[in-house]
Amino acid sequence: MVVSVGIIGYQNHAKRLISLIETNPKSKIKYIFHPKKKFNDKRCTNYFTDLLSCDAIIISSPNDTHYQYIKKLETFSGYIFCEKPPVSNINELNKLKKLKINKKRKIFFNFNYRFSELDKLLQKYSNSKQLGQIVKIEIVASQGLAFKKEYIGSWRSNGTKNKHTLLDTVSIHYLDLIIKNFGTAKNQFYFPKIISKNGTSYDTSHLLFEYKNFNISIMNSYTTPFLGELSVIGTNGYLMIKNNTLEIRSPRNTFDKNNLFITPPIILRKKFNMQQDHSTSLKKSIGFFISHVTQKIPFKNELFETSIRTTDLLFKIKKNVKKNE
Repeated sequence: MVVSVGIIGYQNHAKRLISLIETNPKSKIKYIFHPKKKFNDKRCTNYFTDLLSCDAIIISSPNDTHYQYIKKLETFSGYIFCEKPPVSNINELNKLKKLKINKKRKIFFNFNYRFSELDKLLQKYSNSKQLGQIVKIEIVASQGLAFKKEYIGSWRSNGTKNKHTLLDTVSIHYLDLIIKNFGTAKNQFYFPKIISKNGTSYDTSHLLFEYKNFNISIMNSYTTPFLGELSVIGTNGYLMIKNNTLEIRSPRNTFDKNNLFITPPIILRKKFNMQQDHSTSLKKSIGFFISHVTQKIPFKNELFETSIRTTDLLFKIKKNVKKNE
């Protein structure tokens, strides 16, 4: 069976999804929908009803349109792949929670870092013998999008529609990854800023999560040179990803001839590209979705519920920062 797919959206991330669907031998794009624009592709349509003939529909439109399309597809019997965040406000989230269970199990929200090597690393080495008890985790993922001319005037830079676009489109991946591996923190802090002055949406954010025995820091930005770094520091060793290299050093009790602590020896070193990891995890996420459509298998309800928890926390973080503005 080759799955017929309709997609809402045609540029940027939607373009990447179209490519992944087309290179998967079990799927093909039947329609590319936009409510108004026409473009040079025979699959282009301005008629939403055309999508209903597809086995699956991908929602890769601006964030604030996600729920309206889910609502329009309420009677659609096929599968839905929706980009994160699932919705853009708490009212929509509450409505999403009330969907019937059979509908929930046919919707897949693309938190694709659940399929990443980063996730596997956190699972394998958090509180491991090599690292010991986790003390701190720090993630830095940023690049210079805010200084590209296509950013100015785009929906990503439009603070009137969404002041927290960076949080919703980039930070949310790491937020979901943290919740999946460590649960909800007892305290969370959010420090957003506009640095580039090329839009009214925050282009830089810093998240801090306080757990009982350790803290997690996540910095994302559209205003810096490309950076993809991770550090997991434990009581017996540490894991670092920097300059496309993963390195683990252990044990803590490593001394020089004067019995002073020195840098532990390298026990693992290999190439690791965080940008490539994102691309690979996206491909795996698409593959996971298509395999369920092909086999007509409903998604586990816990996938939907985890997506809801991540989005719920997202809104709580935004609410807290508004109180401080």
